[in-house]
Amino acid sequence: MLQTTERGLYCSAADVYIDPWLPVERAIITHAHGDHARWGSRHYLASREGGRVLRTRLGADANIELVDFGESRNINGVSISLVPAGHILGSAQVRLEHNGDVWVVSGDYKTEPDPTCSAFEPVRCNTFITESTFGLPIYRWCAQEETFAGMRAWWAENAALGRASLVYAYALGKAQRVLAGMLDAGIGPIYTHGAVERLTIDYRKSGVALHPTSAVVAQPRGTTYAGSLIVAPPSAAGSTWLRRFGDLSTAFASGWMQVRGARRRRSLDKGFVLSDHVDWPALIDTISATGAERVWVTHGYREQVVRFLRDKGLDAHSMASHWEGEDEQGPAVADEEAIA
Repeated sequence: MLQTTERGLYCSAADVYIDPWLPVERAIITHAHGDHARWGSRHYLASREGGRVLRTRLGADANIELVDFGESRNINGVSISLVPAGHILGSAQVRLEHNGDVWVVSGDYKTEPDPTCSAFEPVRCNTFITESTFGLPIYRWCAQEETFAGMRAWWAENAALGRASLVYAYALGKAQRVLAGMLDAGIGPIYTHGAVERLTIDYRKSGVALHPTSAVVAQPRGTTYAGSLIVAPPSAAGSTWLRRFGDLSTAFASGWMQVRGARRRRSLDKGFVLSDHVDWPALIDTISATGAERVWVTHGYREQVVRFLRDKGLDAHSMASHWEGEDEQGPAVADEEAIA
């Protein structure tokens, strides 16, 4: 039912693309990260939950049709619906059914509960297309409550020393998850980089409860940040923007902090393991829960996951993505950084 083309993943029966890499006539968007929601297409279909952040991403002139999770659209005999993916606000899996054959494109997803977005729902299908950003057995997340407790303790220690604490977190999704995790922590207002604040406003308008924030750009000259918590995108690291904070301790909230040496390479004081993608056990459990006989694997450690699935008797194949690549954080991270 689906095939890869130079413009991305294409359903010829419905004449639609899913997260196309280049402008197309009709695009179904799984979520608003920059490697999934690209400018220039004539018509977009996406989840209503993520409507505000997608509008911020694509601009006021984009032709966006929003649908509720579970609401079905029939296009040329193909039944298409969106199901929560649990990755960020509005993130969706795309379910397509044609002549009794069911395909599910997961987009990016996580199965751990998250108060900032609808929870992931497994979908039974014949073919499942899955990401594998953290598709190695070494990636096993601790409970997010432990991560947030560690973050609060780090802030409290710095505050007692009169030092500011700055957490690097991707501007769309991760930053808001940190703000939700700090809710009612007694920190006072959390200061934010402009890229974070813009999307945080979208989250609040979408009904998501977050810790109070105040944009750094709105603070008067001479403001002291001693004892405060600041959230900024990774792109702010090493910039002159940091000079205003004085004595500063830095941390990064990311799944890549699971890897030994990742914190040292970034010259960070602290690393918090917090990912908006599935870890290895959740990846394998999710694939099993779909009941799929065929699995296409994309993003990240796809060859390793394909070998594992084939050893388990599944018809598994690797699917290259336009956005895959290696950098100091690890493979396939363009999705989380693109809007930062």
